[in-house]
Amino acid sequence: MEQKWLSWAKEIQAIAQTGLAYGKDVYDIERYQALRELSVDILANYTFQSKEKIRLVFAGDDGYATPKVDVRGVVFQDEKILLVREKLDGKWALPGGWADIGLSPSEVVVKEIIEESGFQTEAIRLLALLDKKFHNHPPEPYHIYKLFILCRIVGGAAAEGLETSGVSFFAEDELPELSEERNTEEQLHTLFQYLHNPDKSVILD
Repeated sequence: MEQKWLSWAKEIQAIAQTGLAYGKDVYDIERYQALRELSVDILANYTFQSKEKIRLVFAGDDGYATPKVDVRGVVFQDEKILLVREKLDGKWALPGGWADIGLSPSEVVVKEIIEESGFQTEAIRLLALLDKKFHNHPPEPYHIYKLFILCRIVGGAAAEGLETSGVSFFAEDELPELSEERNTEEQLHTLFQYLHNPDKSVILD
């Protein structure tokens, strides 16, 4: 479960962002700006991010505050799961990334898989829609929904991408060091259940 201080900081930020978007009174705007700065202070105090970077993250969002969406592709081959090594931390993750405006979840996941792994795929079905706060991820300022979509390889070959430095398939009992910001070991074990039970229902937080 997400730590209380992180939940509070995100809620304060959401109130401030929405208030700044719709507030009209100059004094209310000042109060919302003060709330945003308070959320920045909380996050900077409890994370390794600088205030400048956190402000930049928050300043990039405006309008009504909503969760961000992370889309991950789940590809099995020979009883193994496809993972890519992230250049940012040198650890392994399911191919994927932020949802793009103008693309459906299926289109996003197919695009991310070929860009990060070299494999051409088609999206088959949604396996899980998770709220990141309920899972053991490192703290971060965003409130994030994670979509895990089962895909099937239809072409291409393993190839590193701009953001990846390795592509490989791993058995469930031979998982590498994972990029926990992107996916946890518990989540991967849950996804392997769909390999052995294709009719398993979608998981919804």
